[in-house]
Amino acid sequence: MAKYMIKRIVAAIFTVFIAATITFFLMKLVPGSPFTSEKTNEIAEAALNEKYGLDKPIYVQYQKYIGQLLKGDLGISYKLRKNVSVARIIEDSFPISAKLGGFAILFAMAFGIPLGCIAALRRNKWQDNVIRVMSTAGIAIPGFVIATTSMLIFALSLKWLPTYGLDEPASYILPVFTLGFYPMCYIARLLRSSMLEAMGQDYIRTAKAKGMSDFVVTFKHAMRNSLIPVITYLGPLVAYTLTGGFVVEKVFNIPGLGRYFIKAIDARDYNIIMGTTIFLAALIIIMNLVCDILYKVVDPRINLNE
Repeated sequence: MAKYMIKRIVAAIFTVFIAATITFFLMKLVPGSPFTSEKTNEIAEAALNEKYGLDKPIYVQYQKYIGQLLKGDLGISYKLRKNVSVARIIEDSFPISAKLGGFAILFAMAFGIPLGCIAALRRNKWQDNVIRVMSTAGIAIPGFVIATTSMLIFALSLKWLPTYGLDEPASYILPVFTLGFYPMCYIARLLRSSMLEAMGQDYIRTAKAKGMSDFVVTFKHAMRNSLIPVITYLGPLVAYTLTGGFVVEKVFNIPGLGRYFIKAIDARDYNIIMGTTIFLAALIIIMNLVCDILYKVVDPRINLNE
């Protein structure tokens, strides 16, 4: 296990470096600079570029950025929160996104796993058909459509729920539902197909032949092995969800990390874009490592050293 962890940590550091490099050069391909606007003349723009070192050759800027990154410095915001460190912005906004994302993940798992089990156990019955139609629709419909539709129905028409911020418990319902609906549907479909495959395996037939109850066969044997694909999906899902649903935070005006990322793209605030991307890449790597460890918990036969 220790050897495996060391290998994964080394690979993680290299992956973050590659992500930082690609993001840096992609940002430099965007025409203009963070200070290009109708209100800024050429002389003022040149002065600002010189002040922040954006007039230097691209390889000099890259060396400086990587040097700062190795020290844990993600740079400062050029426009959104001028001269405030990107690390501070992430520190302030990530807890908001993480709280919202955590509720969305719990919602997706709390409903997605039971729905997947029901669909598998009631294969080709009306329950299965309803769940499959709902899951297909949930995967196919874009998030902004779900957000605006739920807002129109439950907030504007029925006036049951608020639509702005996260000031009260009720204000979490629509954002959590919008953010968690797609993964709930995906988990339901994933678990259904995985359980159907597991139910046809020899060990399931052996368990039934030994006289085990349907409950034990389904939830102790079939479902346990069926969770491996779900765990694989949960790795990147947790990372993306915790760092903020870009559409959800924009529609519901939530001051989380996702909203900052969208605003940074509009403002060409390079450091926030790169810092958020690196943070997301690191989080995805960590969550994938956690998922690998969970494989061993779910199925002891898995050897992580291979």
